Amino acid sequence: MISQSCATGTLSPYIPSASKPWDRKRIQHFYQRIGFGATPDMIEDALASDPVDFINQIVDSAVVAPSLAEPEWGDWALSTYDQDQIQELAQAQIYEWISKWMDQMYSANPLRSKLALFWSNHFVTRLDDYGCPSYLYQYHKVLDQFSLGNFKEFTKQIGTNPAMLIFLNGVQNTKFQPNENYARELLELFTLGRDNGYTQEDITDVSRALTGWNGFSEACAAIDYSEFFFDEGEKTFFGRTGNWDYNDLHDILFEERGDEIAKYICGKLYENFVSNDPSEEIINELALVFKANNFELAPVVKALLISEHFFDDYVIGNKVKSPFELFLGFIKTNNLPIEQYYLPAEGYNQLNINAYFLASEIGQQLFNPVDVAGWEGNKVWVNNNTLTGRWQFSDAIAGLIVTEHISEVIGFAKQLAEGNLNDVEFIARNIVNHFIPNGLQTADAYDRATTVFKIEIPENYFEDGSWSLDWDEQIVLVQLYNLLRHIVRLPEFQLN
Repeated sequence: MISQSCATGTLSPYIPSASKPWDRKRIQHFYQRIGFGATPDMIEDALASDPVDFINQIVDSAVVAPSLAEPEWGDWALSTYDQDQIQELAQAQIYEWISKWMDQMYSANPLRSKLALFWSNHFVTRLDDYGCPSYLYQYHKVLDQFSLGNFKEFTKQIGTNPAMLIFLNGVQNTKFQPNENYARELLELFTLGRDNGYTQEDITDVSRALTGWNGFSEACAAIDYSEFFFDEGEKTFFGRTGNWDYNDLHDILFEERGDEIAKYICGKLYENFVSNDPSEEIINELALVFKANNFELAPVVKALLISEHFFDDYVIGNKVKSPFELFLGFIKTNNLPIEQYYLPAEGYNQLNINAYFLASEIGQQLFNPVDVAGWEGNKVWVNNNTLTGRWQFSDAIAGLIVTEHISEVIGFAKQLAEGNLNDVEFIARNIVNHFIPNGLQTADAYDRATTVFKIEIPENYFEDGSWSLDWDEQIVLVQLYNLLRHIVRLPEFQLN
């Protein structure tokens, strides 16, 4: 049984109202869905803006943002390496690129880097299968470049990417011995969806049109087109027959099955940004936007993010955070100065790599989804095996915050206190709401958070105003640590 979204509202632009104000909750919701949460300063800046103008500017800026500079090893083949140090150097290069990508995720406009993560779970490859730092860079470059670009061109580019040619056996697909792996996933997972407007005969002849990308000379080197291996015979797919090649295939696919592609991709974008329960009406409207804009992704993303539907109360906090959303979000919303953890000799940020390993431990390793269908996500992220890990790793981040960033964390708490430095209940509530935009469900839940925050300080210190955030620094740090540990164990904290 397919569930339907309970969210209301249309694709009409969101207009703040008394019942749906442009407030901290909706701003945090926006930043959690396009990235990993927001700092207090980011929230204040957004509060002073018109929401539609603000969101349009975010999307427009993400579209034109420059890509990361190519590393010197971006085209290295295996023979380029000093063979005595290849394993150590290749690993350092992989960490370097992961760290740079994560730096983008922490930025004030993380939309494109977050979408690159989404597309890595759509156009899936696995580093464990292709192994080359140069291929990893070239794969990520395509994800980043087309995250908000033209989906047809995106699909064409990803199919000839070395990481994909290795992972789904395109490099083995020749006129002498066709390999259907990529053809099948191109239709089933990448463009149309399972059993949606294609046949086994289509798959067979699509694989023949994909032949020729077999110019493989050595490990990690460029994979070029080789006409010798291309199947020049007539092929029939989607009702059209001819000596179709790679470009012809994509033209025909998008011409003959454009409706199916538009709905399938808009459904996946809806699931990513809004809810795992589909709204057929909204998805169909988005598909019309997609086709009307010649399969450009930015207009679809913009239409969805500025809509009243996206800001419906039901949508806020209705998805389970992935491990990366959990850990990067906790670091980002605490406003940690991540640049302090950069190690020049190693070429990467130690905090980033620690978060990378923490997420990997509980099921989400960058560049290594579980299989070609990607991480299933949402409720699958939380089970008896992963929940304790989510708590423990969040505890480690909380400990880092209160031991190495004392002035920053106290300043952060003061900023959230909004001048009420003596009001322990107000401070506890505001800190909770900063990390859980949708808030807690009952007054008792806030009371419990306040009790945790008070630790064992005598009640009269709060009653007579003796206690404040300017009180004993070490005690305040213990209070903040206890409250952070309490927050990360709340069910609501696991939601995005």
